[in-house]
Amino acid sequence: MKFGIFALSTVPATMAERAAMRPVGRDNARVQQMYTEMREVAVRAEQAGFDAFATTEHHFHSEGLELAPSPLVLFADIAARTSRIKLVTMALALTAWDPLRLAEEIATLDHLSQGRFIAGLGRGYQHRWVNTMGQQYGVAGARSDGGEEDRRNREIFEELFAILKLAWTEDAIAFDGKHYQVPHRYRDGIGHWPARDWTSRYGAPGELDAQGRVRKISVVPKPYTSPHPPIWQPITNSEESIRWCAQQDIRPIFLIGPPETLTTNYTIYRDEAARHGRTLNLGEGVVTLGGVNIGDTYEAAYRSEAGALGAAFVDYFAHFGYGKVAFQDMVDSGFLNVGTIDDVKRRLAAVQACGTEWFFWYIEQGLMPWDEVQRQIDLFEREILPEFQD
Repeated sequence: MKFGIFALSTVPATMAERAAMRPVGRDNARVQQMYTEMREVAVRAEQAGFDAFATTEHHFHSEGLELAPSPLVLFADIAARTSRIKLVTMALALTAWDPLRLAEEIATLDHLSQGRFIAGLGRGYQHRWVNTMGQQYGVAGARSDGGEEDRRNREIFEELFAILKLAWTEDAIAFDGKHYQVPHRYRDGIGHWPARDWTSRYGAPGELDAQGRVRKISVVPKPYTSPHPPIWQPITNSEESIRWCAQQDIRPIFLIGPPETLTTNYTIYRDEAARHGRTLNLGEGVVTLGGVNIGDTYEAAYRSEAGALGAAFVDYFAHFGYGKVAFQDMVDSGFLNVGTIDDVKRRLAAVQACGTEWFFWYIEQGLMPWDEVQRQIDLFEREILPEFQD
């Protein structure tokens, strides 16, 4: 398998400190500490031999749990401090972006990292910020329930995704969509462009018509990676989303679960890809994400995880449909892999046996003491990577 580290981008604080310092997300000293830790995890991951480093995009998290409003800016900083490791967003919520602005931002980062960026894109599931930042589309957070809000979210996501790919692959584009037009307004074009002679000589062919009206837009720069960076997408066991990813040559990201669940999802992805002309082995092109906590004993690792990522999921993420409310269920399912080195190896062997291509370790940056985070990385480097990494 290939291995990555996923750090949520969390303001370091105990739960008691979060209550006393609310809103800790606006405490500059703690935010500085968070960015220092994120840089150090990324650099340490490269030194240890991990293949990728990932974080997410979320906004307005005053509570400080996933304070990640600008992952592309953070990755530009990390790209300058590293030379080999891939950088992955898990994920940018496309429904809250202008697609042409995002195409520019991703292409720029792709250049700055010289092809090390992987564009993880999602539909956005948190209403607090997706509804606010995607208000120009009238979008709401994805519920993955097939309801009216969910269908509209998917419709908008797929339209913006089509524009994004056009912007990366065509020298000049025009698009007359239900939710977005290029140029705006599409039917009339843009009449006020005083530099039409300049553009006619030096711009992309087709940008202007014979009357000098803007009829197409050229999104620059084009990506460093041809035709564009790899695209990944988080999946919450939605068969529709799994099939769509296979059709679009997108790598699905699954939360680790029981081997039989992984095998079922991998089979859907493989078979749908085959129907669209891509022959894959079971698990090829698939990304998984789960927690790991290595202790001297199973009990020690269990207690450590229960107070870190376990608490975050039970108290927070479970309300969004991620994981189960009971910590023990998350351990039993295999999402949280806790125990001795041998315990963790057995869990990872089962994941590897499913044919899994990528495993991302959901590390507890900001949720456990910094020296313990470093100890866990040291153990993973010494005991896990040599045995399981391709």
